[in-house]
Amino acid sequence: MKLSFSTLGCPRWNFGEVVSISKDLGFDGVEIRGLGSEMFAPRIAEFSAENREKTMKRLRDIGLEIPILTSGAAIADINREKAQAAFVEACAYINLANALGVPYIRVMGTGQPQKSEGDFELGAKLYAALCEYGELFNVTPLAETNGNLSSSDEMLKFLDAAGAKNCGVLWDIHHTVVFGEEKPGYTASKLGSLIKHVHIKDSKVTDGVITYCMMGHGDIPVIDSINELKKLNYTGFISLEWVKRWKPDLQEPGIVFAHYKSYMDRNM
Repeated sequence: MKLSFSTLGCPRWNFGEVVSISKDLGFDGVEIRGLGSEMFAPRIAEFSAENREKTMKRLRDIGLEIPILTSGAAIADINREKAQAAFVEACAYINLANALGVPYIRVMGTGQPQKSEGDFELGAKLYAALCEYGELFNVTPLAETNGNLSSSDEMLKFLDAAGAKNCGVLWDIHHTVVFGEEKPGYTASKLGSLIKHVHIKDSKVTDGVITYCMMGHGDIPVIDSINELKKLNYTGFISLEWVKRWKPDLQEPGIVFAHYKSYMDRNM
């Protein structure tokens, strides 16, 4: 298994800082979810047509990968116009992923971590179309276990309704535990080889309020999850999703990323 972190956790870093700190801490990759003030990856300067070759060579030269481009596309939004706009966004991410040689993009159901109303019939149709489109470019759209899809059973129903071959799951361990109320063993047994990328973060929940913690200081069964991934012979990335962009009061990324790398190296 390989380690990365999402740029969601370092919203004030520029690309040079992201790359340098990733290398210094010994990470295998960087997951792209915005950079600085720009959340839409196709508009990030380093990924423009004139810069992307130089950018990817820089990463290759120091042994860093981009395992996934993490879009904000919520294709089962209850608002059909927003869902259609999310489809267009996801297509743009597929185009960029192809240009960068990145194998996956992330899409969501409703975009809410907790269960909420959505149009999952439309979402499944849009997901099927994304999978077909992505297949043309050797890119697989991964449906994240968030919201209603944090239930493994609901995720399998969604994928079955889509009926797409070029599909997969981004297992957000925090979501399946907190919102799906599943143990890691159950999720792993249900989703199995569909799991292509993993998000992880730790937290404590008190009276329904989530407090995010550095890895190993919360109640999320992180080590159990790692062991379940080992049973699946999972060799992909486990990516820390430190949500500092949404919660600026969280601990600074340099400290958190270094702790995460050390913790995971001891327990993988």
